[in-house]
Amino acid sequence: MDVTYNKLFKMLIDKEMNKTEFAKAVGISTNTLAKLSRNEFVSMEIIVRICRKFECSVDDILEILPER
Repeated sequence: MDVTYNKLFKMLIDKEMNKTEFAKAVGISTNTLAKLSRNEFVSMEIIVRICRKFECSVDDILEILPER
């Protein structure tokens, strides 16, 4: 199963927020930010933190891609 965080990064563009500002606002490490940028899995705790910070739901920030 693959996941993409393109929706999250589109939201950051819409909010005129760069990745560094985002990481600081949410309280995530540069390693976690790199995982998000590479569309790798991150913990549910991180997903919840992002959703709470931006008052959004999970499907607003990530998409589960169909199996290849």
